[in-house]
Amino acid sequence: MILPVVAYGSPILRKVCDDITAAFPELNKLIADMWETLYNSNGVGLAAPQINKPIRLFVVDTVQIVEDFNEEDIRKYPNEKPLKQVFINARKIEDTGNMWSYNEGCLSIPKVREDIQRPNTVRLKYLDENFLAHEGTFHGITARVIQHEYDHIEGKLFIDYLSILKRRLIKKKLDDISNGKVKTDYRMLFPK
Repeated sequence: MILPVVAYGSPILRKVCDDITAAFPELNKLIADMWETLYNSNGVGLAAPQINKPIRLFVVDTVQIVEDFNEEDIRKYPNEKPLKQVFINARKIEDTGNMWSYNEGCLSIPKVREDIQRPNTVRLKYLDENFLAHEGTFHGITARVIQHEYDHIEGKLFIDYLSILKRRLIKKKLDDISNGKVKTDYRMLFPK
C-alpha cells in the first residue's frame, strides 16, 4: 500500500526514533509498504518518520542512480557500489573521508534542493529485515543517501546543514510546505 509522506513542519520529523524488535506489529507489511511508497514517489531512500512511524527503520535503493551513471559520474565515483537495503535500529559508528557537496532533496520537503556537504564514507551497525546484525562501510552516493536517511531517524533534516542565510532564503517555501501549499506527484500528510 502506498503511504502518504509526512510533510515538513510535522513534529515527528524532529523526533529521535525508537528501536524496534522482531515482534513489531506487521513489520514485513510495513517494509513492503515503504518500498512501494519509495518507488511511487521516485525516491532513493525513505525513513519511517516520513511515513508517520517514530521507529529506527529506513530503506535505501541506489541501484537506479548508479545504473544511470554517465562517464563523468563513473570517473567521479569509481568505487560506487549500488545498494538496496533495509536498515533497522541503525547506529552510526563514524563518518570519514573528504567532505563533498551534492545537491540533495527530500520527499518530506518537496521542490527544495540544496547543495549539502557530507563526508564521503559512513560506517554503521544495523539489523536487516530478518534481524540479522551487520556492520557496513558505505561510500559515495550510497553513503550520502544512508546519511540522509539516518538523519531522519535522529530527528534531523538536510536543511539543518544550511547556513542561517540559506534557511532564510527558503523560509517561504518551507512555510508553504507546512501549510499544504505544494503539489507533488505522490500523497502527502501535512501538519494540522
